[in-house]
Amino acid sequence: MSAISNTIEIERSPEDVYAYVTDPTHLPEWQASAVSAVPMGDLPVHVGSRVLITRQIGRRRIPSTVEFTELDPPRSWHLHGVDGPVRPDVRGRIEPLGDGTRSRVTLSVDFEGHGVGRGLVPLVVKPMLRKEMPRSEEKLKHLLEHSPR
Repeated sequence: MSAISNTIEIERSPEDVYAYVTDPTHLPEWQASAVSAVPMGDLPVHVGSRVLITRQIGRRRIPSTVEFTELDPPRSWHLHGVDGPVRPDVRGRIEPLGDGTRSRVTLSVDFEGHGVGRGLVPLVVKPMLRKEMPRSEEKLKHLLEHSPR
């Protein structure tokens, strides 16, 4: 399946954006379907860090463990689902804009379905993500641009 990508510009430095988006405790603040995100170890995250994320998908709450597989502060990160019926593959990239006080953030998300997830991915998860992703990025932008530096 093909990944879903979206890009947004944020009036914050790449360092600020990176610190916020790679801190899993912030996930439910800016992603509507994220009910909880619980780090399975110490913060800040590092390659190999795992996070238990529970998402509301339709009427169901679906837990999934993701693992950070790449971290290149403040430029990029990659995490991949390691269990659960719907396993995300998320890549994020941050580019500095102007004098470095602004950022272009690109998120690319794909999924692997396992068991019941095989049917959920194309019928429920991807259509939901296509609607949620632009709203989530707008919320991320709002939160970062309106919080103290």
